Amino acid sequence: MNGVSGRMGYRQHLVRSILAIRDQGGIELPDGSKVTVRPLLVGRSETKLAEIAAQHGIEDWTTDLDAALADPKWEIYADFLVTKARASALRKAIAAGKAIYTEKPTAEGVEEALELARLAQAAGVKSGVVHDKLYLPGLQKLKRLIDSGFFGRILSVRGEFGYWVFEGDWQAAQRPSWNYRVADGGGIIVDMFPHWSYVLENLFGEVTSVYAQAAVHISDRWDEKGEHYDADAEDAAYGIFEIEGGAGEQIIAQINSSWTTRVDRGELVEFHVDGTHGSAVVGLHKARIQHRNATPKPVWNPDLEDSHDYDADWQPVPANDVFLNGFRQQWEEYLTSYVLGTDYAFDLLAGARGVQLAIAGLESSRTGAKVALEELSL
Repeated sequence: MNGVSGRMGYRQHLVRSILAIRDQGGIELPDGSKVTVRPLLVGRSETKLAEIAAQHGIEDWTTDLDAALADPKWEIYADFLVTKARASALRKAIAAGKAIYTEKPTAEGVEEALELARLAQAAGVKSGVVHDKLYLPGLQKLKRLIDSGFFGRILSVRGEFGYWVFEGDWQAAQRPSWNYRVADGGGIIVDMFPHWSYVLENLFGEVTSVYAQAAVHISDRWDEKGEHYDADAEDAAYGIFEIEGGAGEQIIAQINSSWTTRVDRGELVEFHVDGTHGSAVVGLHKARIQHRNATPKPVWNPDLEDSHDYDADWQPVPANDVFLNGFRQQWEEYLTSYVLGTDYAFDLLAGARGVQLAIAGLESSRTGAKVALEELSL
C-alpha cells in the first residue's frame, strides 16, 4: 500500500477497508472459505510509516518500493500517491508482475493511461481502479430506481458537487495546496471528471461528448506553512455531458464542480434525475423521488407569492439494505475477483476513460468547443 500517509490512503483504504477486512478475519468466498489480507506500508517517511504501523498493529513497512515489488510475498500493489507520481510506480509494479489496485486518475494523459492498461494486459495481471462513488448508499438507491424502470425514459441529469475550501490565510485550507497548482497536477477537472465519467457511464450510458468551462475563481491562496502562492489550477468547472442511453436515446447531464461554493443543499453532492415517469434527487446517502402521479402542476405567476411546499412533494427512498463503506465494498469485490480469477469491470481501461474525459474537459475549456469522445480500446 503506497501512499497511506495521505488522507484518502490512510482513512479510506487502510483503516476503513484493508484493516477492517483484516480485523473481521477476511472475506468469505462463495465456497465458504476465507481470503485474508496482510498490508505492507510503503512511503517516503520512516517516521510516519512507523507511527501508523505501531498504531494499528501492522508488522510490515518500508521506504524501499523497489525491494517491496521484488518480494514475491506481496501479491497486490495498491497506489494512493499524488497523480504525478502514479504512472511511473504503476509501470514498476506491472513489470514486477503485481496485481494493481489504484486510485484515479491513473495517469496525466490519455496515451499514458492506455499504455498502463496495455502493459497490464500484456503482463496478464489483474487491475482495479477505484470507483468509490458508485458504492455510495444514495447512488446505490439510484441504481435500484433505474433498474426498476421507475424513471421511464431518462431525460436529464443535473449534478452539484463541492463546498468552500478556505484560502488558507485567516483559516487553514481543508485540501492540500498542490490541488491548486498546475505544475503539481492540481485542478478540479482532473480530480472530479474521472468520477463523473464512471458515474455517468455505469448509471446512464456512454459519455459521447463534453463541453466544459473551467475557472480559477480564487488565485491567491496560502499553503500548509502559511506561505502565499499563486493558484493557477482551476477551482471550479461547469460541464455539459452528452450520454447515449440504453435505447440509443440522448441524455443530457449538467454537473457543476466547485471548491468555491457555499453549500445550500442536503449533501455535498446531489444528482437530480428527470424522467418521463418520475424524478429523483440523490446524494451521498439520501434519495427522494417524485412519481408523475404525484407531480404538482405549477403555474408561473411572479406577481403572487407561491405558497406551495414543493419539498413536501418528494418521498424518501427507504434503504432496504445495509450499506458498507463504499471503499471497503469495492476492495472486497476486487479481492474476491482476484482470488477467484474472474473478470473485473473497473480495470485500467475503465480508468483510462476517466482520464479521457478529464483531458477532453480541459481541451473544451481551453478552446471553447464541444469535444467528442472516441471509444478507447486496447
